[in-house]
Amino acid sequence: MSSVTLALVGSGLRGQSYARHAVASGLGRVVAVAEPDPLRRAAAAAEFSVPPEHVYPGWAELARAPRLADAAIIATQDQLHTDPAVALADLGYHIMLEKPMATDERESLAISEAAERNGIMLAVCHVLRYTPYTRALRRLLEDGTIGRLVSVQHLEPVGWWHQAHSFVRGNWRRQDTSAPMLLTKACHDIDWLIHLFGQLPDQVTSFGGLSHFRAEERPEGAADRCLDCPLEPTCPYSAKRLYLGCLGDPEAEFWPLSAVTEEHTEEAVLGALRTGPYGRCVYASDNDVVDHQVVNMSFPSGATCSFTMSAFTPMEHRRTRLMGTHGFVDGDGHTLRIVDFRTGEDRTVDAVEASSAAGPSAADGHGGGDEALTEAFLTAVATGDRSILLSDAAQSLATHRVVWAAERARVTNTVVRLDEAERSAPV
Repeated sequence: MSSVTLALVGSGLRGQSYARHAVASGLGRVVAVAEPDPLRRAAAAAEFSVPPEHVYPGWAELARAPRLADAAIIATQDQLHTDPAVALADLGYHIMLEKPMATDERESLAISEAAERNGIMLAVCHVLRYTPYTRALRRLLEDGTIGRLVSVQHLEPVGWWHQAHSFVRGNWRRQDTSAPMLLTKACHDIDWLIHLFGQLPDQVTSFGGLSHFRAEERPEGAADRCLDCPLEPTCPYSAKRLYLGCLGDPEAEFWPLSAVTEEHTEEAVLGALRTGPYGRCVYASDNDVVDHQVVNMSFPSGATCSFTMSAFTPMEHRRTRLMGTHGFVDGDGHTLRIVDFRTGEDRTVDAVEASSAAGPSAADGHGGGDEALTEAFLTAVATGDRSILLSDAAQSLATHRVVWAAERARVTNTVVRLDEAERSAPV
């Protein structure tokens, strides 16, 4: 099987990760780069040995050239997915698209329609579908180990410092420049839960808000920046402690530190915290996305699901309890505790081999999901076998619609019902 040629559109942290997985697997080869930041553009071109004539300042310049690769990895900022995805689909590129698909339904529909009319494969990066842990859990459900699935409790522990980094100080802090946090962070989880149930919900409710990271919660005496703050040494959200603590750790330097500064020295970190957004007090930023949210879903089968996303946790793997007619499963991202109601047996199994276990963060590859999705996409493109992919454009659009329904429910304090058309896609 020959390696798939790739155009990398957006060489930030996510784009770099996928491209590196592609090259490391031996299944892919980066032959073009489109990136507006000159430093990142030059670094990606050098790392992947891309010739200068195939290095572009943006996706539009790439799209004006004849098709240069079999496929494209699109990892631009969330609000900048639609135009490159549609343009490159129209040129015949197969597309691996970082989640979310787009920030609203109209643009996501445009992407889905472009994939369909051009007959290309489009894989939105719902990486949780591809982890070894998910495969083990799906096998258990499909084997009928716990009977019919009746109810699920699911927690996404965002992590206190991750919330401060990405959703208070970082690129995903505002809905007008990104999207609601339920879409940017938890479209992973809504998609994953629907993948487990094997059906789309028919009713959704949601509650939540921005409770802590706001001016009203600011401690007396706090400064606008951590470097000037007398409370910094005891503050749980100290930027100085977080980012200086990354130095010397290659994984932490890649993420989260590289979002703050590309130069990994104490002087560079302190300079970035002095002038950039990552040094601001978490109570004096311009953030408006939620810091906690619950989503409740009911399904046509009568099953129910409760999902909680919270900043006020350690950053660790998702935790899920699945309740069936014949058994119960409690999963923590690595192990599954299984209780069989018919025999009374209570056992714990490792769902992930120790040698392949990975952490939950972007730096860790989301529990192996980043690598597995990349390899599945490249294999599907190389062989023409679409069945290797666990979701397509229409399926991703369908699960995104559930996210938007949940956000409407939260904002309007109502129960939102999904009509038959919205629930028609296979999942």
